Amino acid sequence: MAGVLEGIRVLDLGRVLAAPYAAALFGDMGAEVIKIEQPGRGDDSRGFAPMKDGVSCYYKNFNRSKRGITLNLKEGKEIFLELVKKADVVIENFRPGTMEKLGLGYEDLKKVNPGLIYGSISGFGATGPYKHRAGYDTMSQAWSGVMSITGWPENDPVRCGASFGDVMGSLHLVIGILAALRYRDRTGKGQMIDISLTDGCVVAAQSMIQVYLATGKVPLKNGNRYTSSAPGGGYHTKDGYCVINGSAPKFWAMLCEIMGKPELMEDERFKTNALRVQNREELDPIVEAWTMTMTTDEVIDTLLPKGFACAPILNLDQVVANEQIGGARNMFPEIDDPEVGKMRFTNSAIKMTTGGPEIRCPAPTLGQHNEEVYASWLGYGSERLIELREQGVI
Repeated sequence: MAGVLEGIRVLDLGRVLAAPYAAALFGDMGAEVIKIEQPGRGDDSRGFAPMKDGVSCYYKNFNRSKRGITLNLKEGKEIFLELVKKADVVIENFRPGTMEKLGLGYEDLKKVNPGLIYGSISGFGATGPYKHRAGYDTMSQAWSGVMSITGWPENDPVRCGASFGDVMGSLHLVIGILAALRYRDRTGKGQMIDISLTDGCVVAAQSMIQVYLATGKVPLKNGNRYTSSAPGGGYHTKDGYCVINGSAPKFWAMLCEIMGKPELMEDERFKTNALRVQNREELDPIVEAWTMTMTTDEVIDTLLPKGFACAPILNLDQVVANEQIGGARNMFPEIDDPEVGKMRFTNSAIKMTTGGPEIRCPAPTLGQHNEEVYASWLGYGSERLIELREQGVI
C-alpha cells in the first residue's frame, strides 16, 4: 500500500536511536528513506544487544522501512552533495558543528538544494552555551528535571526505564519536518529543524514545571501519586499493584460507596479534590486498605464497569500479549527478516483511515542497496561503483 509520504526522499545520517527512529517513521509512512553509513563499520548500534544469530535486533527495530548505502562523507563529499540535490530531507544527530566541519552543514547544503529540509537532533540543540556538550538520553532526563520528579520521595532520582528522551526527540523532529514540508509546499523554501533532546524532555515535564511557574513551589518525587488530584496513583493489592484515578466528584462518591465507607463523603478532610490532595497521607492508606482485600484483577473488574480509569501494572510480556495493544492495535507486527528470520517489531502508534504507517521492509544490511540507490539516484554504473569501493569511498 502506498504511504501518505510517498514521493518524499529522506537521507538518514542518524546513529543509534533518536535520528534513526525519526527516519524510520518517515519510512513507515511511505517516504523513500536511504540510510547512509560509514563503509566497513556502519551505525554503532549494529553491535547493540539484544542480538539474534549475531545480528543486532536493536538496530533492526530502529532502521526498518529503509534502504541502506555506505559513503565516507569526507572522501565522498561531492557524491553526498549530488544525493542532497535529489533529496527532500536530511536527518542527522551528530554533535553540533560536526557537519559544518565537513562543509556539509545546513548553510552548505541549501546552496545546492534551497528546498531542503535539514533535521538535526542533539543533546542541547544547535544554540546556547551547552551546544557542544555530549548529550544522550539519560543526560536529557537529568538536565530537564524529569529525573528529579521520578521515583519515591525517600529514594534517589530515577531514570525512566525506557529511552524516553530519545523517543521524545524523535517525535519532535518528525513533527518539525512535517510542518516544514507543508511550509515548503506553499513557499518553495526549505529550512533547518533544530531539536534538543533536553528540550523534548522539558516539554514532557511541563505539567509539573507549570506547578513551579505558577506557584514558586518546586515539585519533587511523588511516587505514583498524581500531583493535582486524589485519590489517584498506585495501590497495592493482594497479589500485586494497580493504578486508580478516583478524584472527580462522581468517582470519589462511587469509590466511597464501593469501599463501604460512605461517611468519607462528609469527612471535612476529603470534601473537595484540593482537600484530598492536601490530606492524601491520610486518604491513601484508607484506599489501599480496601485494594489489599482483593487481587489486582478483582480491583480492576470492580472498578472498570463503573467507568473508573484504572489499570494493572503490566510486565512487557503481558503488553505484547495484550488483546488491545498487541492484538487490536497491532503494535507488534511480525516481519520476515532475511538475516534472522521472523521477528516482531514495535509498530508506529499512528493509525490513519488511509491505512497508516506500516513497517515496509527489514532494516538493510551494511551497504545492501549501494548498487540500486547509486544507480537510480545518480546513474552510477558498475564500473563507477567498483572504483568507489577500491578508493574506500563506499
